[in-house]
Amino acid sequence: MSIFNSLGSNYDFNFALRALFSSSKDEDSLRLKKLLEEKYSGKAILTYKGRDALRLALRIIKKSEDYTVGICGFTCVAVYEAIVKEGYKVEYMDIEKNSLNFSFEKLKSACKKNPKIKIIFIQNTLGYPCDIEKISKFCRDNNIILVEDLAHSVGAIYQDGGEAGTVGDFVALSFSQDKMIDGVSGGALIVKSAKFPISNFQLANIDKGQQLKDRLYPIFTYKIRKTYRLGLGKILHFILKKANFLSKSVESNNSENLHQLPNWYCKIIYNEFKNLDKNINHRKKIAKIYYQILNSEFLPGELNIDKSSNLRFPIFVKNRKRLISNLKKYNIFISDIWYDAPIAPKKYLHLTDYKKGDCLNSEEISEKILNLPTHKNVSEKDAELIANKINLWLKLQ
Repeated sequence: MSIFNSLGSNYDFNFALRALFSSSKDEDSLRLKKLLEEKYSGKAILTYKGRDALRLALRIIKKSEDYTVGICGFTCVAVYEAIVKEGYKVEYMDIEKNSLNFSFEKLKSACKKNPKIKIIFIQNTLGYPCDIEKISKFCRDNNIILVEDLAHSVGAIYQDGGEAGTVGDFVALSFSQDKMIDGVSGGALIVKSAKFPISNFQLANIDKGQQLKDRLYPIFTYKIRKTYRLGLGKILHFILKKANFLSKSVESNNSENLHQLPNWYCKIIYNEFKNLDKNINHRKKIAKIYYQILNSEFLPGELNIDKSSNLRFPIFVKNRKRLISNLKKYNIFISDIWYDAPIAPKKYLHLTDYKKGDCLNSEEISEKILNLPTHKNVSEKDAELIANKINLWLKLQ
């Protein structure tokens, strides 16, 4: 089978069948809520998307006219849209050189420049933990609301030994395609602080057509990947995309509604949580192979593989397009880049208020970063092949 970063790469045939025939019972959503509430010590609300969870947190805070939200200047457009749709302003905080997160120093400087920053989103990019100890203390000391966005980092461990999701006032989770917990779609908000009472927010139902797309996405993508080398997968992929019948994990969203998570996703997500330790151990093993084999010229300065969830393994390269093209010769397809712009995907950057020069380090990294797959369908042998082919390509440059 060809190797992909995404395109349903978390799924095998058994997963595809479970998604296709998953039952829809209230007990499944109740069981998932209980798991989340015990794990993160708060009240859980299930949503259709991670961005819905972020928006819901901002609605519960109810300070849109007065508050600015500070976010990592190297992130997804879904985070930006969640903030502006709820009426808040955005402050971008640049990442440090050879890092993927903003530092405590960047946060302190941004808050000094803009005292209206009263909410902070942290994201532990690609699962690599940020400097949470100093950041969380600063937030507590300055009455800043801290939201842990765990879209990349379920299961990651902070430097002090606490698990991601243990320090914020809110925890937002995403269970969409290619995430640590992949339920095809889904999200959750955990309200951890008693000072934010939960009202009866009305969440809309997601339409049946979208749910059908989601049910079919794992089996379609499994067949695409399985037959890609034969050429049939390419044809099937083209037809399904053209017919708009493949669910998309990231796209610009104009909906004003927040949507609840249908029950049938909950059973899948619950099972993925039960397999989380196995998933993390596999990703850690694959990341270590990359780290040991790859030329150090490619590697970021700070990578704590043992504490990260290792959602993907980042390398920094010049001539990124040429490397991507070279790897395709070996049926390795990794052209989907997190992130190809400070607020990504690049095709949506014009929809934001980001201005060139706002985050210089993020701009530089977005031109160089390439993320290698660590998911369960990448074997140790696959990882060795990928690393060796990249090293060979470097020698020939």
